[in-house]
Amino acid sequence: MKTAGKKVFQKQIEGDIYTPIAIFQSLPGEKKFLLESSMKHEQHGRYSFIGTNPYMEMRAYGMEVTIQSGNEILTENGRFLDVLEKYLPQENLSDQPFPLMGGAVGYVGYDIIRQYEEIGEAPFDELNMPEAHLLFYSDIIVYDHISQKISIVHIGDAETEANFNERAEGIAAMIEQGPKPSSFEKISKSTIDFQSNMTQQQFEEKVKKAKEEIEKGEIFQVVLSQRFSTAFAGDPFYFYRSLRTHNPSPYMFYIDFHDYQIVGASPESLLKGDGVKIVTNPIAGTRKRGRTAEEDTVLEIELLQDEKELAEHRMLVDLGRNDLGRVCEIGSVELTKYMVIEKYKHVMHIVSEVVGSKRADISNGQVLASCLPAGTVSGAPKIRAMSIINELEKVKRGVYAGAVGYFSNHGSFDFALAIRTMIVKDGQATIQAGAGIVYDSDPDMEHNEVLNKARAFMEVEL
Repeated sequence: MKTAGKKVFQKQIEGDIYTPIAIFQSLPGEKKFLLESSMKHEQHGRYSFIGTNPYMEMRAYGMEVTIQSGNEILTENGRFLDVLEKYLPQENLSDQPFPLMGGAVGYVGYDIIRQYEEIGEAPFDELNMPEAHLLFYSDIIVYDHISQKISIVHIGDAETEANFNERAEGIAAMIEQGPKPSSFEKISKSTIDFQSNMTQQQFEEKVKKAKEEIEKGEIFQVVLSQRFSTAFAGDPFYFYRSLRTHNPSPYMFYIDFHDYQIVGASPESLLKGDGVKIVTNPIAGTRKRGRTAEEDTVLEIELLQDEKELAEHRMLVDLGRNDLGRVCEIGSVELTKYMVIEKYKHVMHIVSEVVGSKRADISNGQVLASCLPAGTVSGAPKIRAMSIINELEKVKRGVYAGAVGYFSNHGSFDFALAIRTMIVKDGQATIQAGAGIVYDSDPDMEHNEVLNKARAFMEVEL
């Protein structure tokens, strides 16, 4: 839905004595979100984004999409990401100071693929959540970590300017009068006891079944996951605060959907774009971090010499190129970073980068649909791998292995892969982690890889 004649309004305040956490805590209202990053430099993680009180939300339940604004609820039939195009404003702006200045924030889950591909009858929906859920915001608070300024931003016209100025003054006053981080309640020194939905033996049996499919030539690789859950009666935002300290990651997010919360520390960018250029970052190949710098180096060298991990990574790079090739200009897709080690608190990964130029006739929703789910969390060939996941995992994945992020009102988008992500719903906290199974996978090692990935949440102190 392209419109013209709009411009960016913003109110700016000095932010050197504030943090995104303090700003988030100072804002009243419902359905708040915070998107930030452990990286804070010019190209990556410069901005943190905060919003509250969305004016609309969209949910997907199969091919039924509900659009709610206040007490009014509309229903449309169709693919969620196609319906989205009717409701997401796309403003033609000459001034674009920030990548997010209003738009839709939330998740598009793994199971959205069922709207595009036949992968078998959907298994049990244990979490009972929408396949996708986006919250729409007209005002965004942007924290610039380089200039240390806070901007309250709105895209509008002369008719909306006065109302925005009044709202912005109120938001600025709440930020300035709000609590500072030092006044928040201290987080205690206890961890959560997560339990898997299967035993090690059960998981290893699934690995063996997956290897049988590989031996028959059905697939080259498949990603099998375990779900871990526990009773949770605490404040999910305090958990997020501890997570960002315990496991800082390129994509940190907290989104409160009222009925449930999503808390995440994802290492992987699924997809981002500025309206023209599209970038995806395949991650495959994992080792735990060393206890010393020397051990860390040994593990890094070992990882880069592990032919199983390298073969898996090459396969996923090819999948990423194919995904972008479907929505980009012919000849524009290229590999700009290849097999680089990136290190996180608990694990290290091999990372590559694929970029392309989006075709003019393709929407941002179609771009996301072309890349979901990432090969990193499904396998290759994708469709057959997802059918095997459907048979072996027994429950819908939900948010896990989907995308968490935003579509802006002016054409940019940025989505993290929904891994290292926790759902808090109905007194339960749930996380999920997987391992890529190939021909020579060792079931015990794959089980340990799952545990290493899940440990980012299991060891968070509350």
